[in-house]
Amino acid sequence: MEEILNKTVVVQSLKRTVGDDSLNMAEKYYSLLSAINDLHLTQREIQLISFTAVKGNMSYANIREDFCKRYETTSPTINNIISKLKKLGILIKDRGKIKVRTSLLLNFNLDVTLVIKLLHND
Repeated sequence: MEEILNKTVVVQSLKRTVGDDSLNMAEKYYSLLSAINDLHLTQREIQLISFTAVKGNMSYANIREDFCKRYETTSPTINNIISKLKKLGILIKDRGKIKVRTSLLLNFNLDVTLVIKLLHND
C-alpha cells in the first residue's frame, strides 16, 4: 500500500491599490512578471513595456516623444530597449508596429486579479 504524503498548501491573499492610472497598474503587473519569471528587467524596460501596452504600440514618433518626455530618456535608448525586449519575446513586430505580445497584454483600465502558484518540482 502506498503511503500518502500530507502536503500543506499555503494560500495568501495580498491587495495593493495603485491608483486610477492605467500606466501605474501596468508597471506593477510587469514588475511582478519580471520578478516571478527571473527576467531581471530594469525599471526603464518595465516602463517601456507598460507604456507600449497602454498606448498600443511604440512605433509612432509622437508616442516615442511622449515616452522620452515622461521618463527623461532618448530615442536611441528606446531602440536599444526594444531590441532587447524583442529578443526576449516580450515585444513583437506586428504589421510594422512594435507591440506587447498578446499573451502578456491586459486591459489596465480594469482592476487586475492575479493567481500565482509557486510549485515544488515533484
